[in-house]
Amino acid sequence: MRPFRYTGDRDNQTMNSTPLDARSLHLRSLVVRGLVGGNRGHVGASMSLIEILRVLYDDVLDYRANEPDWADRDRFILSKGHGCLALYAILADKGYFDASLLDQFCHVEGKLGGHPERGKAPGIEASTGALGHGLSIGVGMALAARAQKRKSRVFVAMGDGEINEGSVWEAALSAGKHKLSNLCAIVDYNKIQSAGFTRDIQNLEPLLDKWQSFGFAAVDVDGHNVGALQQVLRGLPVDGEKPTAIICHTVKGKGIPFAENDPKWHHHAKFTPDQLADLYAAVGNPHEGATQ
Repeated sequence: MRPFRYTGDRDNQTMNSTPLDARSLHLRSLVVRGLVGGNRGHVGASMSLIEILRVLYDDVLDYRANEPDWADRDRFILSKGHGCLALYAILADKGYFDASLLDQFCHVEGKLGGHPERGKAPGIEASTGALGHGLSIGVGMALAARAQKRKSRVFVAMGDGEINEGSVWEAALSAGKHKLSNLCAIVDYNKIQSAGFTRDIQNLEPLLDKWQSFGFAAVDVDGHNVGALQQVLRGLPVDGEKPTAIICHTVKGKGIPFAENDPKWHHHAKFTPDQLADLYAAVGNPHEGATQ
């Protein structure tokens, strides 16, 4: 039985209007802080992740920010490592490290690079500079938790362009074989990858059916609807004999009107003063850009 079924527009024509509350805007403001600090970053890929990470860290994951290597913690792997500013924002918000580290994003002397690196900053479970490997790492972690009789769960967030990689589906086959009900694969299905729209580059549909055929209990959800995400993620596992796959229908660049659903904002560098002002205004700080 599916706890939730997304019935909205699968081409993102109406999801742009999903409202953002103060918390979602605050987390986006931390992403903007990192973008400004590095004068670069994956704008679209970070903004589509915010509500997914918010619900995971606010409501679902068992962790200790002051003890990041606690053995019984749940693990979260950001396999789509280019969306790292969203992860850095939530880790800073939760106290894993000071938000001032965002000001040195992508600096030589900084700890926060353009992809997450384990060991550089607390809370990062895996180095995901090369895409397509996070689910394989997650399968290993989930198997280890079972072997060690820990209650730890493993969550892996992937991009829709990323799942063109064959290694993702090899890992999915393994997860299904081992019935890893402590593993949850999350697809940030914003329908745009680095070179354009996924439907034009490598059509993924029927995506839900693909995950089901690999042995997953698969559901889909509006990835910006906090209540819907809570309903799905709090109810895991969907099936006690299967890993779970959650297809999160999202908007690339969500919350930044001029970047939403625009492949040109997959990554951006060297912001103009007007672009900075618009970024700040979008997250509720309309005056910050004036002095940049």
